[in-house]
Amino acid sequence: MSEARVNNLSNESNTGGPTIAGITTFSSPYFFVPPVGDTAERPENPEKGSLRFNTDSKHLEYFRGDTIGWVEVEASNNDLGGGTGSNTGTGARGFQAGYHVSGDTIEYITISTLGDSQDFGNLSAGRYNNGYTVGNENRMVFAGGYYVNTIDYWTVQSLGNAVDFGDLTEPRQSMSGVNDKTRGIWAGGQGPGHSQENTIDYVAIQSTGNAVDFGDLNVQKNTYSAVSSSTRGIWCATTSYPVHGDLQYVNIRTTGNTVDFGTIGVGLNFQSGGGSSATRGMFSGGYIANNISYVTMATTGNSVDFGDTTTRRYYYNNMTSPTRCVFGAGLTVPSSTKSNVIDYVEIATTGNAVDFGDMAFLSSQGYSGGGSNAHGGVSG
Repeated sequence: MSEARVNNLSNESNTGGPTIAGITTFSSPYFFVPPVGDTAERPENPEKGSLRFNTDSKHLEYFRGDTIGWVEVEASNNDLGGGTGSNTGTGARGFQAGYHVSGDTIEYITISTLGDSQDFGNLSAGRYNNGYTVGNENRMVFAGGYYVNTIDYWTVQSLGNAVDFGDLTEPRQSMSGVNDKTRGIWAGGQGPGHSQENTIDYVAIQSTGNAVDFGDLNVQKNTYSAVSSSTRGIWCATTSYPVHGDLQYVNIRTTGNTVDFGTIGVGLNFQSGGGSSATRGMFSGGYIANNISYVTMATTGNSVDFGDTTTRRYYYNNMTSPTRCVFGAGLTVPSSTKSNVIDYVEIATTGNAVDFGDMAFLSSQGYSGGGSNAHGGVSG
């Protein structure tokens, strides 16, 4: 075996490096520095396997082709444990946070187990968003409220309070979010004066800072629920009179306006729960319904009936692992009282939900924002 020791490699015109063919071994007690830049500086038409360090996400990423795009290189484990009750086992964590205007509690469960939720910490201030809290294996990001533009985040692996992340492009509530491992996106919702909005904005989850414009939802509506694959985000934009829900989607790694996906199943309005595996998106609940329906996220079309939740309730959010969808808290029908019910289904099957446990703290029941660190946008 031959050995070459050089300080720099370049071609004869100093416009690039030489091509090294065959099996080549590099050994050094030191390191090499890959290309560095933010998301906007990603090269055009890169070769598959291209490697770079993204200064927005603070991770290495490599290019998997035009369909999948850039993917983070990351060694992580979302099988957490160390709690009590429903959290004595290991597995992905699900979260519910906030309630109405003054609630600041964050609660969590271990999705693979059964039992009651337990306290995690507190938001930076009491508020609710009626929508999905975006997040990856390491961080959850909670945005908006009654009518604020605040964005908070907390670290999944350690209990504690949320801290400031930045601000949305405009104050709003009743919106939901989608995300992959790198980017979180919120669409629609209500602005000041209860005006329905079509704003879409996004953040890099592992950074901090203000959200920036992504595009527009093609209708001005609330988006109480949303689901994510690793490439696509889908919102249910709802109206209450007449009962109707439009499904709209975007490709997460691009920017632009939403595209029509289909419609939600009959009987679901005031959509409350959205969660996903890598392939299937789950929508559940509503003001007059306990339906669960699903879509195959890689296609387009109307949702299909899955089964029913154990009780009728609305204004809650789903928490999902790669295999299980958990429905927590909410308001009951017809009395609109706060519910502490947690129930679940196995995503790959169809059928009715069964009991999981109870929400432990009244302060996060109803109007809360929820999510998990292992849903389809992260685990796909």
